Amino acid sequence: MAKSSNRMYRKKSVILVTGGAGFIGSHFVKYIIKKTKNYLINLDKLTYSGDKKNIDEVFNDNRHKFIKGDISNKKLIKFILKKYKPSYIINFAAETHVDNSIKNSNPFIKTNIVGTFNLLECSKSYWDNLNKNKKKKFKFLQISTDEVYGQLKKKEKKFDEKNKYDPSSPYSASKASADHLVRAFFKTYDFPINITNCSNNYGPNQHKEKLIPLTISKIIKSKKIPVYGNGQQIRDWLFVEDHVEAIWKVAKKGKLGETYLIGGNNEMKNISIVKLITNLMDLYYPSKKKNYSYENLISFVKDRLGHDFRYAINSKKIQSEINWKPKYKFKDGLKKTILWFLNDFKKKK
Repeated sequence: MAKSSNRMYRKKSVILVTGGAGFIGSHFVKYIIKKTKNYLINLDKLTYSGDKKNIDEVFNDNRHKFIKGDISNKKLIKFILKKYKPSYIINFAAETHVDNSIKNSNPFIKTNIVGTFNLLECSKSYWDNLNKNKKKKFKFLQISTDEVYGQLKKKEKKFDEKNKYDPSSPYSASKASADHLVRAFFKTYDFPINITNCSNNYGPNQHKEKLIPLTISKIIKSKKIPVYGNGQQIRDWLFVEDHVEAIWKVAKKGKLGETYLIGGNNEMKNISIVKLITNLMDLYYPSKKKNYSYENLISFVKDRLGHDFRYAINSKKIQSEINWKPKYKFKDGLKKTILWFLNDFKKKK
């Protein structure tokens, strides 16, 4: 961001985004810079899943300020709040990969629970000292996941805001813990919050450990595509651009203390997703082998521990209260995602 005085920030609405160089956070940052006139402070630790390349196109915009740092760093958080005086704090910062949480849960506890608690404490202290008018405009938004609710049976009703938490993995347990802390700050202190729980996201620049980019990457490299168990697990898929639009609407219009579930209305089996990707890649990135389909690369592997069978979200509340619904049909979003990854691959060749 170009050099500017503190007065500039005080005259404008400022958003503090944590984890804004990660997958969903970076799309939100780009959405805000392109669609609004707000100033944005982007705090990211830049772990393996965060990358400044994700925000290249807005990095030097005079309304975007990037700060490398950890939400567990109380001194840094207090400095940012005092200097930039945000009206919104939107917490994307999290360790998110289930497999990694099974191998080593410590980073998930540190970031998702302790880090969120630190951010809440600093934010509440900052909010306590705002004048009455600025207090009314302030909000803390926690970005969470549908995995906190556990799993659904095949014909069971979709998750809604009334479902009880029943996490299955260290990852989802850590996110559930963070959500409970956020909600407790509202109930105890009247601290203004919203929580959003989303279904599986997909889209451009997602980290290659996730199912869709992993499958695309394996095809490009002509390597086996690993599919857990029999691939019958069901997920509800949400295009990331739809998700970030919903988040901003909740930030502006969400009733204080409320939780909103954000889903894509696209329930599909994992194996169906993988096969659809292989078919599209046959079209957009055909093999040099004659009459060869990338479906031949599919390889079923041992299922992971505590693998939830099905997630699905009922988004009626956010649709009726905030007038949001997903715009992208799954196949259209998937085509856009595949073409982005293919273009990215060509750039690196």
